[in-house]
Amino acid sequence: MTTQSVSTPTTSPRDVVLAAPLGGWLTSLDEVDDPVFAGRILGDGFAVDPTDGVLCAPFAGTVTSVHRACHAVTLRADGGAEVLMHIGLDTVALKGEGFEVHVAEGTRVAVGDPLVSFDVDMLAQLAKSLMVPVVVTNPEEFTLSALIADREVRSGEAVLLVRPIGGDGLAELEPAATVEGAVVRRTATLADPFGLHARPAGVLAAIVKDSGDRVTLLLGEHTANAGSPVALMLLGASCGQSLTVEAIGPTAAATADRIVALLTGTIAPEVPAAAVKPAVEASAPTEAPAPEKLLDPGEAIDFEGVAAAPGLATGVSVRVVEESLTVEEKGHGVESEAAALQYALQQTAVVIEASIAQSAAHSAQQADILRAHLAFVRDPDLEQAAGALIRDGKSAAFAWKTTIDRQVAALRKLGNPVLVERAADLEDIRRRVLLVLLGRAQHRLELSPGSILFADDLLPSQFADLDLAHLAGICLAGGGPTAHVAILAASKGIPAVVAAGAIVSRVPDGQSVVLDAENGRVRINPPSSEFAAIRETADRRRTRAAANRAAARDECRTADGTRIEVVANLGGPADVAVAVENGAEGCGLLRSEFLFLDRTAAPSEDEQFAQYQAVATGLAGRPLIIRTLDAGADKDVPYVGLPEEENPALGLRGVRTSLWRPELLHAQVCAILRVEPIGQARILLPMVATIQDLRDVRAVIAEEEKALGRTTPIEVGIMIEVPSAALIAERLAAEVDFFSVGTNDLTQYTLAMDRVNARLARQLDAFHPAVLKLIATACDGAAVHGRWVGVCGSLASFPNAAPLLVGLGVRELSVTAGAIAEVKAVVRTLDRTQCEAVAREAMRLDSGAAVRRLVAEHWPEI
Repeated sequence: MTTQSVSTPTTSPRDVVLAAPLGGWLTSLDEVDDPVFAGRILGDGFAVDPTDGVLCAPFAGTVTSVHRACHAVTLRADGGAEVLMHIGLDTVALKGEGFEVHVAEGTRVAVGDPLVSFDVDMLAQLAKSLMVPVVVTNPEEFTLSALIADREVRSGEAVLLVRPIGGDGLAELEPAATVEGAVVRRTATLADPFGLHARPAGVLAAIVKDSGDRVTLLLGEHTANAGSPVALMLLGASCGQSLTVEAIGPTAAATADRIVALLTGTIAPEVPAAAVKPAVEASAPTEAPAPEKLLDPGEAIDFEGVAAAPGLATGVSVRVVEESLTVEEKGHGVESEAAALQYALQQTAVVIEASIAQSAAHSAQQADILRAHLAFVRDPDLEQAAGALIRDGKSAAFAWKTTIDRQVAALRKLGNPVLVERAADLEDIRRRVLLVLLGRAQHRLELSPGSILFADDLLPSQFADLDLAHLAGICLAGGGPTAHVAILAASKGIPAVVAAGAIVSRVPDGQSVVLDAENGRVRINPPSSEFAAIRETADRRRTRAAANRAAARDECRTADGTRIEVVANLGGPADVAVAVENGAEGCGLLRSEFLFLDRTAAPSEDEQFAQYQAVATGLAGRPLIIRTLDAGADKDVPYVGLPEEENPALGLRGVRTSLWRPELLHAQVCAILRVEPIGQARILLPMVATIQDLRDVRAVIAEEEKALGRTTPIEVGIMIEVPSAALIAERLAAEVDFFSVGTNDLTQYTLAMDRVNARLARQLDAFHPAVLKLIATACDGAAVHGRWVGVCGSLASFPNAAPLLVGLGVRELSVTAGAIAEVKAVVRTLDRTQCEAVAREAMRLDSGAAVRRLVAEHWPEI
């Protein structure tokens, strides 16, 4: 889109002249006190500070939407231009009061026809501003030429010329295919706890691209091309908001239904906050004030950030400075620059696809992140926006950089902390494509053993290129605990501290560093005696870890002979080999959601059986506990069609969802019952809160056992993850074979703290005495009926929790594969009598921190 001033509106039949929709002072969108409009997130245009109270049609066209609060109307011109008129700022809160609408969706209007009347005096008192933005919401398809500017205008006076790109003879990079048919409309309530972020946006966009239909999502007055992940994220849609799906095409109804299923398939209460404290805010490090100078060599300083990947590391600082990529603004012809952009996008996609194939076998998380990057590279809106700049004479590199920069800025303005962190993924794609356009290879950072990186931020592709054998830790000025690079670091066992602030960029190369990623603390140049002691501790940990790995396959018992099974939490067949290699004695939790997520239809019974059997075969006879579908809240299952709920975390979650959709439960139970050999697989039921929940599912299991002719009943256990289940554990134990404590949910429900709310992360402590008391209650209730209790929540993976859990009566610990060796090693040093005494004392304390100190006093080496 280009904007220029012309004196007279010489037009062609396809051009549209926008008249002032009402009288007042004409001004730029820059003057609108709202970043959504001033930042051109919705598009480009102008604004009017009104002096009269009737909004009129600025051109002949069709009304495509009227907001339910009556304050916004969208028109579509015959030539395709879509124009939003928004009366005042924050006027949606008035809920229609003071407005009178004269048209409806689908109404055909002529220039000057009244659209909405409004009470100017009332709005002046109640609204943030009377300013009326008039925005072309698809500016990438047009050039906008201002006819007049910065003066008083009368209603109906010509203001803006909108001319389709290509009207001057320049062809578009990829002309959009014509899609015809009736408009199919659906509505849905967004249920994802993180809003419409990268992952669901990528899945939704893939559905649209596969369908061949043209689909638009509307959030109030905001619209987005549903084939564009970036456009979908820019909606800023949060959990609980109502979205409208408009689809046109041969399979429009089916496509719209699939999208609705995706949007409503995940349930969660809110978008998580960015951080626990101001320094934790997911941020753009480049927006922070530049430091005056580096620290002096040898200067000692301590600072804090957020622990993103646990661990203790000592080493030497390596300062990472972003390599500058200089691009020329002026292009060398539209055709050559367009071809260069196409080539760069294709080459980048090829490299990412190869990386996905390479990482899929050993790092599912990295593969997922790369798939999101691939969706960005193939994003049609990004390509079209860059193409428009190329047609304006810009170079491909300048066009791509400018396009991504605008999207990154727009994401950060939305205030959604998760989308702010996802902006780093866009920056990564910007860099990848620019390197191809500039003919440069990505610089590989050469690391020496014990290197601890200090950087403003680290892109996922940069992390993937590091020599992990020499990387001891990472410290970032920005980022957040849910940023993709933090996830990757944790998956590789690299300690990482993020959101540490501008001090990070002041750390010079070659300084002694202690990175305590357990507590989010960084020490630069501590006293040599302390550094040596901490290094010795870290070295002992590494030596001990090596010895632990060597003994990891041995059976696990406490020092006094109590059998404690240490098994693995698995996310699918790909995890089995690593878990067994690390010493897993079985699977204490197979999260069956891996079969249900990121798809638009439920897996069949046969598909589920094949996957469960693959896990069982890989475990070679070791026990396999399969949790039935735990849908709802933070689990994205698009086709279940869960209803809108005010508090999804307390609604249709876990086993409640399965009972609500019994066909899913029947198919899953039957698939589990077919696993061979008989007796290896067990069923685990999530979110059981009442005895009736258990009995209802038991009836389904009995029905399927009878249908299969199975005479040996399968073992059935329940998750202890709500306080009610712990409190009636003795009654529940009479009707189950085992308990498995899910400490993540048990902690959030006990402490009434949302576990996906980052602001509460440091208070959401599974070591809290109240949580320990509920675990003890569950163990006592199980013991009455001779049932065993395991823990499959994250608490089990903390070595310093093992003494407490053993002392409370837990006899199985289901942990992450990487924690198996160390947890086994700790258990082997324990005396059950001592553990029981310490656990009793821990339950009398007043905080999780106090409990940790108590454990450290008794077992300082853990």
